[in-house]
Amino acid sequence: MNQYFATVARGLESLAAQELEQLGAKTIEPGFCGVSFTGDRDLLYRVNLWARLPFRILIKLHEFPCQDSEDLYRGVQSIDWSLYLTPDMTLAVKATGKNQQLNHTHFTALQVKNAIVDQQQDRFSDRSNVELQSPDVQVTVHIDRDLCTVSLDSSGESLHRRGYRPAVGAAPLKESLAAALIQLSGWQPEQMFYDPLCGSGTLPLEASLKALNVAPGLFRERFGFETWLDADLNLLDELIKAAEASQQESLPAPIWGSDRNPEVIEQAIVNATNCGVSNHVYFSTIELEDVAAPADSGVLFCNPPYGERLGRDSDLGAFYKRLGNVLKQRFKGWTAFVLSGNKELAQSIGLRSSQRFAVYNGALPCQLMKYELY
Repeated sequence: MNQYFATVARGLESLAAQELEQLGAKTIEPGFCGVSFTGDRDLLYRVNLWARLPFRILIKLHEFPCQDSEDLYRGVQSIDWSLYLTPDMTLAVKATGKNQQLNHTHFTALQVKNAIVDQQQDRFSDRSNVELQSPDVQVTVHIDRDLCTVSLDSSGESLHRRGYRPAVGAAPLKESLAAALIQLSGWQPEQMFYDPLCGSGTLPLEASLKALNVAPGLFRERFGFETWLDADLNLLDELIKAAEASQQESLPAPIWGSDRNPEVIEQAIVNATNCGVSNHVYFSTIELEDVAAPADSGVLFCNPPYGERLGRDSDLGAFYKRLGNVLKQRFKGWTAFVLSGNKELAQSIGLRSSQRFAVYNGALPCQLMKYELY
C-alpha cells in the first residue's frame, strides 16, 4: 500500500474525501487543501482517471525532520533515487511551504535538485537534465515547520485541465470547481440542468460528463506516471477501456446552457464537441431578460459576474436584481444555485437562500447560495 495525497482547492477537502472513498481509497484523512489516503497502483491510476475534484495526486516517498538547507540536502540524499530515476530521464522539482530557514521555494527546489543529481553523479558519473515543461519525473517537496515531505507528482499537468477546453470565456470557472459545485448541490442526472449565464459552458459540460458517467481523465494527452520506471501501461489501457465501456448512451434529463454573447456560445459548442457531448448538451444565445424555464422543474445553476471579473458591466446591482426577478417570475418549481463572491450583490437578488455553502474560487472566498423557488 502506498501513501498518497490529493491536492484540492481550499474548502473542498471533505467533498474530495467522499469522492476518493467512492473510488476505493483507504485510510482517508482530509487536511488543509488536500486529502491523504492509501491504496495500490491500480487505485492511483483510477483516481487520476476518474476523480473530478483534485488538482494533483502525489505519492509520498519520504518524510523527515528539516530545519535548514543541510537537513534538506541530507534528507533528500537518504532516498535511493535510482528506484525512481535514471540519468537519461528528465527531472523537475517543485517546492511549496516554508519555515524560518527555508523561506524561499526557489532555493528549496534548487537544493533538492542538487541533492538528487549529486547522488546520480556519484553513482553513475551522469545525471538527469532538468525539464520544466513535461519532465519524466516531477518531484514535489513540501516544508511545514520543521518537517519536509518528498513526493512524486503522478498527474503531470493539473487534473482540473481536463483537455476538452481550449476555448474559454473572459472569466472561466475551473472544471474541478464546477464539478465540486454540482456535487455540493446534490443535483441528480434525472433532473433537468440549466445555466442561463453559461459562458464557455463549464457547468453544463461538467454536469453532462457526470450524467453520462464519462471519466474526466479521458481527454488528457498523458498522466505524469506514464513515464515512471514502474509504469504499467497495460493496466492504464485496461482502465481506459473499462471507463469508455461504462459511459451512458444518453442523458436521463436535458442539460442546457445559454448566454447573451454568441461568441462564448460558439466556444461552449467547441468545448462540448471536444468532450464528445455536443449531441447531448443544448447551447443557445439568449439575453437574461428572455430566459424562461424550459421545463416545470429542474435545477438552475449560474456563476454571474461579481466585480472586477467583467470590467465595464455598468451596474452589477441592477443585473443581480434582474436575475432575481427572472428566477422569481419564471422558475417556480425549480431549485436555483448561484455562486457569488460579493455579498452585497447577492443581496440584490432579493430572494432568501435556504442554504449557503462557503467555497473558494481561486483565492476569492465565495458562497454557493441555494434558492427553493416555490
